[in-house]
Amino acid sequence: MTSDGFDFSPGAQVPLLGSAGQTAATHALASAAYRDSPVEDILKANSEWHKSEVKKGKLSLFEPNLGEAFCHAVKVRMLGGARSALIQSFGMEPQTVVEHCLAAAHIRKERDTKLTLIMVVCGLLFLPGLLAWMAVFQLRRTLAGAQNKHAGVIGTALLFAIGGLALLLMLRLPFTGFWAFYIRGAIVAPVVGWLLAQRICETTAKDLRARWDGLAGGSGIGAKVPDAVPGNPHDKARDTLRQGLHKLTAEQHANSLFYAGPKGILGMGTRWGSWQMAEELVPRDPGKEINQFRSWDVIRAIHDKLKLLERGPLNSGGFPTPSVKHWIVCPVAEGAGSVSRPDGQDVESFQIKGHEIQRICNHQQFGSGNRHYLGVQFTLWDGQLVITMMITVTVLHETLRVEVTGHALGPVHGLFTTKSSPKTVTVNKTVRFWETKTRTLPLVDTKEVVRLMVRAPLTWYPPLLDFLGGKLALPEPFGLRHAWAEKPWRHRFMADDALRAAAPVLRAAHAAALKVLEDNGVDTDRFAGRSMAVSGGIQDLAPKKADLYDA
Repeated sequence: MTSDGFDFSPGAQVPLLGSAGQTAATHALASAAYRDSPVEDILKANSEWHKSEVKKGKLSLFEPNLGEAFCHAVKVRMLGGARSALIQSFGMEPQTVVEHCLAAAHIRKERDTKLTLIMVVCGLLFLPGLLAWMAVFQLRRTLAGAQNKHAGVIGTALLFAIGGLALLLMLRLPFTGFWAFYIRGAIVAPVVGWLLAQRICETTAKDLRARWDGLAGGSGIGAKVPDAVPGNPHDKARDTLRQGLHKLTAEQHANSLFYAGPKGILGMGTRWGSWQMAEELVPRDPGKEINQFRSWDVIRAIHDKLKLLERGPLNSGGFPTPSVKHWIVCPVAEGAGSVSRPDGQDVESFQIKGHEIQRICNHQQFGSGNRHYLGVQFTLWDGQLVITMMITVTVLHETLRVEVTGHALGPVHGLFTTKSSPKTVTVNKTVRFWETKTRTLPLVDTKEVVRLMVRAPLTWYPPLLDFLGGKLALPEPFGLRHAWAEKPWRHRFMADDALRAAAPVLRAAHAAALKVLEDNGVDTDRFAGRSMAVSGGIQDLAPKKADLYDA
């Protein structure tokens, strides 16, 4: 089973990326797996088309933080056995993000195992005391109204009142013998357990924050995923996880896309520009017919021409090596909740076979069915900007049309690129009160320790934890990149790059098409004139909402 290149050694270090130089978007999204901020923060990254939701649970004491909710939602959505099709994440490697989610979940699992042991010894054996302290903290959180707000005077007074009552019971009890010692133990044991748990939680929080800052800073910390390394041939759970990761990578490289109306091609960003050259096919020599050719012949010539975009007459840097690929685009409804990829004998490992691509290119140009596009894609800004120009050739009656459309996928939302901030408090000095000093607080405070302790025994059954504490609902159809991407027009240089890429691609496509027409005896005067007009108009292009047809 080693033929697939997977390392079966214990504790294998998962490679960071398959493509060098495209790590910014990947690391930014992967850092979310290690974050300890409130889960509601992810709502700030909602875009015009894609919106996440935070579904509240029954008790706020069990609610997850951003990292916990993100990890669980991404794992289930991208590795679940019954999952629906995923949208490709261009400019990044989604498998790496999922691996970091698995690594973060493994770190939390080790912490929760220790906390569960503490809960059994200091909580389950002294259940009345545990329930009493849990009720106090739940009431305090309810009075606070939210996870990141203070409980105020009432909540603080309540906590002190309960503490005073507990101290009074410790000193004077109406019971003697075994029950007296048990009640004292029920009051003290949860506090002792909290002290032990606080040290464990603080150590884990420092580890998670170090990984968060490393990824947000671009250092590229690797994800260790021992759960994806089968220990023996009968380790079915780990082997299933390994196969799920391989399936995820295969789907990432699928050659089928989905066009969702005004949302554009899912995963590529909305279509911001469209340019068309459509003229009549007239023989060059009177009395002669043109040679028979197909749309595929024109597309192949354009494909070969686009492969040369990185070359130019001047040594000026220019285009990086583009990715030129044939796509099959499937239409879906604008509000579709899910998509399904083409299947059948013409599809293998999410790849539509070459002969089927040619058939669609030549024959499915009008009416229902999927369509063929030739795409040239540039991944820039360390993966933060993806520019895609899509080209389609159609022949209806005696009119040949070459259409070029521009798509731009912007950077990952700034929420995912922020680093952690230390918890500090500034107070007046005791003697020199006119001066201040800054004191660093523990990363994990009392209420956070309590939250982690009550969640720990339930992590083995996530549905119950989701019911009690809530969960993160991902936008559908889901793809890691486009779900939280911003528009590139807010960044001046990114916008310039998108606009500048259009003219060279358009002219290369037109030049290749004209060459095929000339070779097959077509009068190209009208096509050349139209090409010049479009080339002139593209110099004044500006980003528009082309899919809304309001340009």
